[in-house]
Amino acid sequence: MTTETATEAGGGTSGGATDVRAAGLKVLRELLPGVFPEGDDIDLRDGKLGEDLVEIGLTSVFGMLWAREGLSRRDRSLVTLGVLIALGAETELRTHVRIALTNGLTEDEIAEVIYHSAGYAGFPRATGARMAAREALGQ
Repeated sequence: MTTETATEAGGGTSGGATDVRAAGLKVLRELLPGVFPEGDDIDLRDGKLGEDLVEIGLTSVFGMLWAREGLSRRDRSLVTLGVLIALGAETELRTHVRIALTNGLTEDEIAEVIYHSAGYAGFPRATGARMAAREALGQ
């Protein structure tokens, strides 16, 4: 993704990292409505060990990847769910189940991703994903 694409996605005008961060914030606000306050100057750091990790994810994952053209957000959610299931990344999966719903996936489709992943990532990973998805859905 070029800086220009990030600028278009985020509406930034100053170029570089600022625009990628703005693009990431824009995407996050769209994927998780009501979670992040408005304004480009919000500080996501908490003053604890590894506090920059959220900023790194904001720019590299959401600003550089989710803001790209080429796949719909729905398709990106399908890919992301599959990867997170395969990795056993249940903490992130909880968030991405909510994002997948925002991006138009149904609970039945999320269940199908979990079922399908059992054949490739293994039954234990699919079972863990089912538990994480249930938690994310309040079940």
